[in-house]
Amino acid sequence: MKASNKPKKSLGEYYSALQLRTDRWTNLRIATEQLTQTLTEKRRLDAERKIRELIEVLRPIELYWAFPGHDTFERLEVLLEEGRVEALANIVRNICRALMSNSYRRNPHHHDLDELIEGSPDDESNESRPKELPYFEVLFVDNFTPIQEANLRRTMASMRRPEDPFVYEPVFVPSLTDALIAVMFNHNVQTVVVRNGLRLESDQTLEILHRYMSRLEEDALQDVEPKEYGPELCRLIAKLRPELDVFLFTDQSVEEIAGANLGNCRRVFYNQEDHLELHLNILRGVSDRFEAPFFTALTEYARKPTGVFHAMPISRGKSITRSHWIKDMGEFYGMNIFLAETSATSGGLDSLLEPHGPIKKAQEKAARAFGAKQTFFSTNGTSTCNKIVVQAIVRPGDIVLVDRDCHKSHHYGMVLAGAQVVYLDSYPLNDYSMYGAVPMREIKHRLLELKAAGKLDRVRMLLLTNCTFDGVVYNVERVMEECLAIKPDLVFLWDEAWFAFARFGPAYRRRTGMHCAALLRERFKSPEYRAAYAKYAEKMADADDETLLKTRLMPDPDKVRVRVYACQSTHKTLTSLRQGSMIHVHDQDFKDEVEQAFHEAYMTHTSTSPNYQIIASLDIGRRQVELEGFEFIQRQVEQAMSLRKAINHHPLISKYFHVLTVAEMIPAEYRKSGIKSYWDPEHGWSDIAEAWSEDEFVLDATRVTLSVSGSGWDGDTFKNQILMDKHGIQINKTSRNTVLFMTNIGTTRSSIAYLIEVLVKIARELDERLDDASAVEKKIFERKVKALREDLPPLPDFSYFHDAFRLSAGNGTPEGDIRSAFFLAYDEGKCEYIPIEGNAIEKEIATGRKLVSTTFVIPYPPGFPILVPGQVISQEIIAFMRALDVTEIHGYRPELGLRIFTETALAALEAKPVIQALQ
Repeated sequence: MKASNKPKKSLGEYYSALQLRTDRWTNLRIATEQLTQTLTEKRRLDAERKIRELIEVLRPIELYWAFPGHDTFERLEVLLEEGRVEALANIVRNICRALMSNSYRRNPHHHDLDELIEGSPDDESNESRPKELPYFEVLFVDNFTPIQEANLRRTMASMRRPEDPFVYEPVFVPSLTDALIAVMFNHNVQTVVVRNGLRLESDQTLEILHRYMSRLEEDALQDVEPKEYGPELCRLIAKLRPELDVFLFTDQSVEEIAGANLGNCRRVFYNQEDHLELHLNILRGVSDRFEAPFFTALTEYARKPTGVFHAMPISRGKSITRSHWIKDMGEFYGMNIFLAETSATSGGLDSLLEPHGPIKKAQEKAARAFGAKQTFFSTNGTSTCNKIVVQAIVRPGDIVLVDRDCHKSHHYGMVLAGAQVVYLDSYPLNDYSMYGAVPMREIKHRLLELKAAGKLDRVRMLLLTNCTFDGVVYNVERVMEECLAIKPDLVFLWDEAWFAFARFGPAYRRRTGMHCAALLRERFKSPEYRAAYAKYAEKMADADDETLLKTRLMPDPDKVRVRVYACQSTHKTLTSLRQGSMIHVHDQDFKDEVEQAFHEAYMTHTSTSPNYQIIASLDIGRRQVELEGFEFIQRQVEQAMSLRKAINHHPLISKYFHVLTVAEMIPAEYRKSGIKSYWDPEHGWSDIAEAWSEDEFVLDATRVTLSVSGSGWDGDTFKNQILMDKHGIQINKTSRNTVLFMTNIGTTRSSIAYLIEVLVKIARELDERLDDASAVEKKIFERKVKALREDLPPLPDFSYFHDAFRLSAGNGTPEGDIRSAFFLAYDEGKCEYIPIEGNAIEKEIATGRKLVSTTFVIPYPPGFPILVPGQVISQEIIAFMRALDVTEIHGYRPELGLRIFTETALAALEAKPVIQALQ
């Protein structure tokens, strides 16, 4: 059936069909309950009309869910026509309750119409409930008749056995398009069974459902032969949700199907169905993702009686249970955490440093889940992961291109590795005292500059933060493709500390390091790419640098090597204990060139006593995202979108606060799609798919940057004194005039509602304070607002390294030896201090002296180094420091001033090579 267009205007208010479904069921419950009351004829007719409209909106949505099911849903309209309003109200109320509480997942009778009419699934006592098993849904794609659906449902139900570890329910859709909508919309789907009779097009016309089609090449599907719909669907599902298991039924011969690309299809069934075999394969596929090898090993170890004669008195909890003074620790944490503590690597456990058992298996499962060739766990956070990768890849003297405002662990990694660093400048957002990301033109310019100087052979790595703390996301595919066209064996390190969740959101996935590595590697092997490259190479044979900067470059398929690393803070955006992180690797040359060095670097930075609880949480976190990451991330994005809309269009909140839009965070030249904001009153929600496919930079919707300048409070004050101290709201990051709210997989709609309530309260208090203020007080407030909106210091670019810290000074390329400067500063006799107050610095600069920093200088906010060891201090940097009113600046002592190298020390270094001078 096709959906009614009557309530279409209100549908534009919704970002996702999932949110629409939840709210429409709630509205239907309210409407049916109203109908049971004594009403005038007009109000009764209005209520019935509203119920019919809501049913029409829900009908195409409910096609994609097992509960309440097609038959049950169709009974709603029948009950309304029969005038059985009490029964209708009961069934809708109980469906709503089951959906909100998820009780349908544990109730084996949730399709029982009589039970839904007479009682609630939540009415069962705990004693009467069967053992609760994890629940999922299986999508069957075929043009079934109602009788065929009913028969298959009964047949699959008859396959169940008491020992089955899971319970599932079938969902039936008739077409390829419906299947794609279903896997993008219904997060309960874990398995897809594709059969012979599917067609291409869907009968559903509800626009909000078709947003889930993203930017699939629908035109290309028109050329697919009907007999190919099944294999094509398998391939498309692998692109959209690679974690799902797919089974294909076909009547094609073995010869026709053998060797075909079927995505993640686990098995092909030929001709006659074997329902038991299908049932067992469905359970086996989900079991494979559910298995958490190390977590299981640790729980089994905790249950074993053990005599402890090794280090760690806290192991088995003995030092706590025997204590008279710290029993409260045991009461607070419970005993399991101590029973699972050990320094042993035997008894079913494993060594993180040399894994051969359950840790090795857990890392292999993580590699599969995140699309990597190898994955390594870390219990020391992504700071350590970054240093491990840099040390494993970079040799002393190698040139590394780094975004200057990256995390400090990268800068220290450069020190440890002895890299020659080329710092890349991101585009500035001066109005908000933050940086965006490094433009493609800047990266290509630096690579071409090094190539012209004959140094391309020394260029080893490009290191970028994706996504940035503020949510700016690179076009990873384009960056790697164009850089490899200039330097075919360039290694990429993507710091995805804040982006671990992205693998499990289809739009987000396309901008992750591991996904793009696999995509490019496959593309470069294809004959189509080789043919396109031949035409490109002929056209670009004599291109100058300016042409290269303007053109999208293509790597030579005979020379290119795909070498990609991604470091992710699992604990920041997924489920893991603090400091739980992962290193993902997709490097064609890993085994030949890197494996041994990586092992040594891993040994260097990893504790010999890693925390087993963190490792277990990484294993469980992987299990969770493979089975429900899609659902959680879908809800996370949805809640962030709702928060944006609520703040920017609330009449009171928007007087003082404003969520920065895409246009305010990303300049127009980097937004080919032209998207300016995710939502506006005139057009409703924007389709972000085009932007995420084409734009140089996009904005992660889960980062909500709130401008607070209109309140007269700077970001730090608003964070600490208003949000935290008064309302108990915690956030991570501020700038001079913004605060950053992040939704995550644990954020609920209640959390969003509470934040909005708090902002309304704050805005109301500001209103009242200004109403009661004197003319002088109002003027003071206006000056504070102006200072935060207009009187902002421009962000300084990286200046340059002093010639004393450049191995080949005067040749026009900017790389510098940060390590030499860092360790030279250990000698206090070669350092001095100069205050930034007064004009002492200007006097020194006027004499022609170059002032050179000995340390990293990092103000919080904005939280990135404005000076690094060996960098010449510019007047712009001093102006920025003077304009800052933050209390925390690492590497700077206000009572002494900036720490700089003495002129004598620099002169001595310039007289001979840096490395020789330091020996």
